[in-house]
Amino acid sequence: MDPTIVKLGILISVISATLTATIPVEEKTSKFWNDKMASRIKEALKLKPIEHRAKNIILFLGDGMGIPTVTATRILSGQLKQMLGEENELTMDTFPHIGLSKTYNIDRQVPDSAGTATAYLCGVKGNYGTIGVTAVVNRSDCSNQAGNEVESVLKRAKAAGKSVGVVTTTRVQHASPSGNYAHVADRDWYSDANMPQNALDLGCADIAHQLISNVEIDGAQYVWNKEELNQINESTITYLMGLFEPGDMKYELNRNDSSDPSIVELTEKAIQILSKNPNGFYLFVEGGRIDQGHHDGKAKLALMEGVLFDQAIKRAGDLTDEEDTLTVVTADHSHVFSFGGYTYRGSSIFGLAPKKAFDNKSYTSILYGNGPGFSITPEGRPDINESTSEDKNYRAQTAVPLDSETHGGEDVVIFSRGPMAHLFHGVHEQTYIAHVMAYAACLPPYTECPPERPKNNACYIGNKTSFLLMTALCLLYFPLWNV
Repeated sequence: MDPTIVKLGILISVISATLTATIPVEEKTSKFWNDKMASRIKEALKLKPIEHRAKNIILFLGDGMGIPTVTATRILSGQLKQMLGEENELTMDTFPHIGLSKTYNIDRQVPDSAGTATAYLCGVKGNYGTIGVTAVVNRSDCSNQAGNEVESVLKRAKAAGKSVGVVTTTRVQHASPSGNYAHVADRDWYSDANMPQNALDLGCADIAHQLISNVEIDGAQYVWNKEELNQINESTITYLMGLFEPGDMKYELNRNDSSDPSIVELTEKAIQILSKNPNGFYLFVEGGRIDQGHHDGKAKLALMEGVLFDQAIKRAGDLTDEEDTLTVVTADHSHVFSFGGYTYRGSSIFGLAPKKAFDNKSYTSILYGNGPGFSITPEGRPDINESTSEDKNYRAQTAVPLDSETHGGEDVVIFSRGPMAHLFHGVHEQTYIAHVMAYAACLPPYTECPPERPKNNACYIGNKTSFLLMTALCLLYFPLWNV
């Protein structure tokens, strides 16, 4: 048989498998695009900056949510809604103000989540692996930590009388959430058992100790499942701690919906409690398992985390007023995650490229630059089919073998809306994020602040009480105290 015919037959079968939807006829006309873009210009012309002070601040942190992850999440989200996918809009896509963040650490071109947390939460760049300290402090050396701590926006908001809180899908001592309350020379010092003797001799504190010391938990009500969480009365709760897993929460695709709350549900609960404070609130929400899915090379797990993360952003928007709430969505860093291969419109984001590689084997659109998906045998790399690549535990192929896929070093997006959101307008140092949040809410070091929102336009609810909310899918914690 003519090999050309065989190859053509293979190509046709792949095309038929990937073209799962019909491209709308109107998209093939110039009128469709001209009308749509004219409408977008009209919307842009109506856009006015909100220049008064922010009462509330919500920072959504998609851990590892680089631009390729945002795009792939958009497509997946659309395909879950029976769309082709590419034309879909995430909630974060609709935010009117956009910037880019440079993610490097002081000592690393490609960063980790600890040094980046110090940047976007405290406004100062630190070294790789350190949290809440300046770059004078090197990783694992706490000998000069004293006096070189930097304060997070969360702590400044609490001191100003605001309710504050954290939601995360990782353990609450992980690098990103702990940047809100801890100062440590090594992100791996979760407890004193993880610390070297010389650090203990110097009196340096582990992250868990700082969590207990810096967060008021005496008298906290404890919940450990979704049913108990749903029974909480938001109007009367004081302190609430919830431990739903021993460590990180289950991935969304593995989550038991009857017993485990989602990031959407926890974000909703957090806002319902925090919004009672007439002084406003600061809330940090982290989609932490986006990052961990990528480290495992399991893109389907990572991207479904991204879909739920965006749904949490939408729910927060439903529960807050853009006129008094600055909402910022960003990432701490990217990953060496990509998708390509000239796939057809409407193809599954987890599917195959339409043509085979030079080794006459299929490859997926999604690939990683390095990681645990590397596999070479005497016969070469494995051949892939869509039933394999669509599995949630499938590890995408990589170019370099590593136990864990690494972060990427490119810039990440800052999406923003609400008071002072227009200050995100170009390419920024990652530290700029913390400074804009502090300026918008008139927190230190800023004293020349935006004017307050006129009282006749504002809505104040509840008694003058301040909350601390440590909300995690692994640790949900609503402490309440007067300040």
